[in-house]
Amino acid sequence: MKLELNIQPLSTWLNIKNEPLIISGPCSAETEEQLLTTAHLLAATGKVSVLRAGIWKPRTRPGEFEGIGSIGLQWLKRAKEETGLPTAVEVANAKHVEEALAAGVDILWIGARSTVNPFTVQEIADALKGVDIPVLVKNPINPDLQLWIGALERINGAGITKLGAIHRGFSSYEKTSFRNEPMWELAIQLKTLCPELPILNDPSHICGNRELIPYISQKALDLDMQGLMIEAHVDPSVAWTDAKQQLTPAALAELADRLTIREPESANEVFVDKLADLRKDIDKIDDLLLQKLAERMAIVGKIGEYKRDNQVTILQVNRWDAISKKGASFAKALKLDLNFTEKFLELVHSESIRKQTEIMNDGKVEEGIAAEAHTDTVQS
Repeated sequence: MKLELNIQPLSTWLNIKNEPLIISGPCSAETEEQLLTTAHLLAATGKVSVLRAGIWKPRTRPGEFEGIGSIGLQWLKRAKEETGLPTAVEVANAKHVEEALAAGVDILWIGARSTVNPFTVQEIADALKGVDIPVLVKNPINPDLQLWIGALERINGAGITKLGAIHRGFSSYEKTSFRNEPMWELAIQLKTLCPELPILNDPSHICGNRELIPYISQKALDLDMQGLMIEAHVDPSVAWTDAKQQLTPAALAELADRLTIREPESANEVFVDKLADLRKDIDKIDDLLLQKLAERMAIVGKIGEYKRDNQVTILQVNRWDAISKKGASFAKALKLDLNFTEKFLELVHSESIRKQTEIMNDGKVEEGIAAEAHTDTVQS
């Protein structure tokens, strides 16, 4: 199923010469001097196409710096006049939209905390009716693809055809090296559903620290994302917000120089033929994998019947522990990623339990799930 959006290609949005598109600027506009100095340094690199700055900052807790407010729009306007860089700001309500438009802002984006709330997104969409301006929609904080799609549809439904998405990672209970888990698969799913939708990556918010930004930036481009939104500050060490994840303009220029730009397709016939052969090999192996999974589930079904007839519980903890340990050991010998192997085995185990549960209850599990879904629908 494809996502039907009426959108224009990124090349028609602005007079953008750089590839990939890089949107950069401070996390927060703090003072006029800070913003103007940063803007001039970024413009001088020749790598930045759009200047960004946080004017209104939705913070996790009250009492933190929540943005300089509307006065910052005038600083941004001056920066645009002096550097020639188009500008971009985050908007979180109709008033923000009106003020940003009045100040001549060129691109608006909707933040993750706003995307998560359909009421907020609809308010912004209503304020944008009749306006021709590019709008970027960040993914919601939680890993919910439908919520992200819904926000894009609401903005597109308001008549915005210069529409794009920003992948900034997702909140996760587990603490890892990243501030927000990339969960690349969700961005890939979105691109698969709507190949013409421009998707940018926000490595600053994914990483939460400047050391990982080069790695995430390159991976985003390798996954055919059209650009990057990277926070930069004249002196990150004294930044009022998110100091650890901001680069200096010089560091940003160095990063841009080191990025490798790859094409999504190649016209080289030898390459195309070799790739086709390799993909045929993968298709054959995929067919065998599915066939073996089907055979495994058939045996799982027999085990479920045997357990049912002998009044034995579905879950056998010792058996699952043995499978996990054996799988980890075998994966290491085969040089397979351990994390991938664990997730794969857990998925197969989960399906095995579901199938045996259905057999144990003579198909009543599926009926129960359907009844639950019906009850939820009625209650909502």
